[in-house]
Amino acid sequence: MKVAVVGATGLVGGVMMEVLEERNFPVSTLYAVASEKSVGKEVFFKGKKHKVIGMQEAIDNKPDIAIFSAGGGISTQWAPAFAEAGTVVIDNSSAWRMDPTKRLVVPEINAGVIGTDDKIIANPNCSTIQMVLVLAPLHEAYTIKRVVVSTYQSVTGTGIKAVRQMQDERAGVEGERAYPHPIDRNCLPHCDVFLENGYTKEEMKMVNETRKILDDDSIQCTATAVRVPVVGGHSESVNLEFGKDFELADIHNLLSNAPGIVVEDDVLNNVYPMPRYAEGKDEVFVGRIRRDESREKCLNMWIVADNLRKGAATNAIQIAEYLVEKGLVRD
Repeated sequence: MKVAVVGATGLVGGVMMEVLEERNFPVSTLYAVASEKSVGKEVFFKGKKHKVIGMQEAIDNKPDIAIFSAGGGISTQWAPAFAEAGTVVIDNSSAWRMDPTKRLVVPEINAGVIGTDDKIIANPNCSTIQMVLVLAPLHEAYTIKRVVVSTYQSVTGTGIKAVRQMQDERAGVEGERAYPHPIDRNCLPHCDVFLENGYTKEEMKMVNETRKILDDDSIQCTATAVRVPVVGGHSESVNLEFGKDFELADIHNLLSNAPGIVVEDDVLNNVYPMPRYAEGKDEVFVGRIRRDESREKCLNMWIVADNLRKGAATNAIQIAEYLVEKGLVRD
């Protein structure tokens, strides 16, 4: 299995290679791919050095799967070229997510939508992935009518430049900035760019992608996305309104038995999800599960996951595993 990681020198690209190795994905040849300025650099995979190559060289090698994490512009330009060469592309950018001809996949929820003709498959937004993984079994059981979500998102979601900004601020050092304001000891209600409706792209991604993944345009959803000085992962406060009533014990049982979810909800012993302890893990953690006492058939919960893993790299590798399992990539 020939696998290309496009954006191999980036934060998410590095985690993708780690996850490929950890999960023993059947890689016979790895192509580390990046922009021309990074060509010739070296990355490590399975203890060996791999020289970074450019896009066209990677296409010419005809990889079976190309996992992209290089930004929307790069994906728009190069993903079709890989696909035309027979490669199945799993793209981590926002470029293809809302394209009606492309599949938007969280494997535990909707891997079955992928067919033999799908040569570009979209990996959802990190904040969306961890939320919908929890929402899917609840929607099936109780029919979600409305979602209100506020996020507390790690600086790693912006990239290495943002991590360095926070580290520089903590060290009292002047350096390059990823944000228009300080991030250390601060919260920025500003993830991605602002749109004409006053929401950010990140907020609207959560709204639109949730409906597409759950295959239900009737779900009402509103989001506020906030960047916080945290490294370990994204956290979300989620309020759900259902069409049917529920028992809290049933909610716990449903989520405890759902794939990819860990329930951490014992407040008397101070047990609840936190990004510090989600870092480096592939599961999505949910806790603080309680009724919304201000409204009938409503539930509050707190959802945490490592945004670089399940929110990006792990979800992409799980899609690749599904492609292999179902014989959807060429021999």
